[in-house]
Amino acid sequence: MGLPLSVRVETAVAVLLHLTGQSQADLAPALGVSQAQISRRQQGTASWSLNDCDALAAYFGIDVLDLCAGPSRAAECLYHRLTNGAENAVQVPDSPSAGNADSSTA
Repeated sequence: MGLPLSVRVETAVAVLLHLTGQSQADLAPALGVSQAQISRRQQGTASWSLNDCDALAAYFGIDVLDLCAGPSRAAECLYHRLTNGAENAVQVPDSPSAGNADSSTA
C-alpha cells in the first residue's frame, strides 16, 4: 500500500495547513490541544487518534477517509470543496503556488 497510515495523516495535515495558510497554532483549538501537542503528532512522537482524524477532517471540510488516504487525495478534496463553495471548508488564501500545485496534478 505504500506509506503507513500515521505518515499519510501527518503529511496530509502538513499539506492542508500549507494550502490554507494555516499554522499548527491555528489548528490546535479545533482539536482542543496545544500547538506543542500538534507538533508532537506531526513529528510522529505522538499519534493522531481516530477522534483527532474526525476533528481534522471536519476542520478542513473533507471526509475522514480522504484525509486518511494521504496528502494528494486530501488536497484534491479540499480544492474540490473550495471550488464548489462548501460552507464549512477552510478558505485558501489567493496565491499562485496553491493554484500551481493543484493544476500540476490534474
